Amino acid sequence: PGIGKTTLAKIVYNEIQYQFTGASFLQDVRETFNKGCQLQLQQQLLHDTVRNDVEFSNINKGINIIKSRLRSKKVLIVIDDVDRLQQLESVARSLKWFGPGSTIIITTRDQHLLVEYGVTISYKATGLHYREALQLFSRHAFEQNDPKEDYVGLSNCMVQYAQG
Repeated sequence: PGIGKTTLAKIVYNEIQYQFTGASFLQDVRETFNKGCQLQLQQQLLHDTVRNDVEFSNINKGINIIKSRLRSKKVLIVIDDVDRLQQLESVARSLKWFGPGSTIIITTRDQHLLVEYGVTISYKATGLHYREALQLFSRHAFEQNDPKEDYVGLSNCMVQYAQG
């Protein structure tokens, strides 16, 4: 956690969304599911990609609407912070639900989940090297590239604690 998976996904999403006829960034999927708001995710996906609100009362109806409305659209979907296969399957069980050229980006802490879903390309986010982490911390804490002289020790402790 905290390595920057969501931030990286947002950057990619913002850079490439113009190439698609519809795009949706489903953030904090794990938390939304845990609150029992699965329908909200499906409704957001449809709202973002077809630009209108569709009312339905259960997950299966939502799946059918997603498949029928998006099967001919080239869409970009980011599914952020997933920890169970059921979460993926309720909004994007298969790329076949969407038109040719569609892309699904998934952020998760669980590599096995990606294998189980059938992901063909993956990227593992890694932490910064110590010097880069210290520089990033210093920019935010002191608005300069290096820690202030009186805070070098504390800054080093913070960077070590954050582990990159």
